[in-house]
Amino acid sequence: QVQLVESGGGLVQPGGSLRLSCAASGRIFSVNTMRWYRQAAGKRRELVAVITGGESTNSANSVKGRFSISRDNDRNTVYLQMNSLKPEDTAVYYCNAVVRVLQGDLLHELDTWGQGTQVTVSS
Repeated sequence: QVQLVESGGGLVQPGGSLRLSCAASGRIFSVNTMRWYRQAAGKRRELVAVITGGESTNSANSVKGRFSISRDNDRNTVYLQMNSLKPEDTAVYYCNAVVRVLQGDLLHELDTWGQGTQVTVSS
């Protein structure tokens, strides 16, 4: 019904940059808060950055000043610009969004996840 598709991951050298994208598709009424998480091998999934429907943002201390989150509401897309990448940023990055769908006369909120995209920072 609703799908999140991430793109933009890959292999980059330390100090490099990547831009992740996550597009929501389906019978969407609106998209509220959007988040990026990451999970490194053998570690728990952690929140990287969040952007609300009103475009307030916040990010983890470990990425402040290096990563920035933004969104394009016309395209139901969220971005994560990652600069000055470090080997410890290596992880699978997941997009998460609270998506509102109209079913009959009722609005439902769906907590939706993407499939993940691998980011590897290595020389």
